[in-house]
Amino acid sequence: MKKLVLSLCVAGALAACSSANDPRYLIAATPAERVKNLSARTVEVQLVSLPSYASASDIVSEGDGGALYSQERAQWADDPARGMSVAIARGLSDRTGAAVAVEPWPLNTPADARLDVRIDQSYARADGLFELSGQYAVSSPDGRVREFVKRFHIETPVTERGPAAAARALSAALAKLSRQVAVSM
Repeated sequence: MKKLVLSLCVAGALAACSSANDPRYLIAATPAERVKNLSARTVEVQLVSLPSYASASDIVSEGDGGALYSQERAQWADDPARGMSVAIARGLSDRTGAAVAVEPWPLNTPADARLDVRIDQSYARADGLFELSGQYAVSSPDGRVREFVKRFHIETPVTERGPAAAARALSAALAKLSRQVAVSM
């Protein structure tokens, strides 16, 4: 019995060491050009909704036959929903000059508008493109901003194989999404 417990402890320690050394990649906000001033001075970005494969910490890509596989034991450095939400908020703020924050809203006065992003697809495809698709909705609790729902389908090139290229392509796709949202508002 002691040998079994000792074996389990050693196996657990080895597993912890190997996962601690797995590479982790940031979901980064890319620099943005100014688009326009929004009618909303403040925007709350709700936590992005993701499909289960995209909400996991593993970075996935499409393989032969359309199946999704984890890339080289690589992981996202942050929770994907939080990381994407922060990148969108940063991109929207940089492009518009509005005060943008991820939920929960940090100020006493409610935000003029709320952005709800629901992602259907988010992965590096086998054909060398990163696909980011879904819908976003802008709501306004006090009616100051026009409310709407729009679909989006963004493809960005994955310039090489591997998780670092997938992370750069996702960042570029999120920058395009931030621009689309800013232009729509």
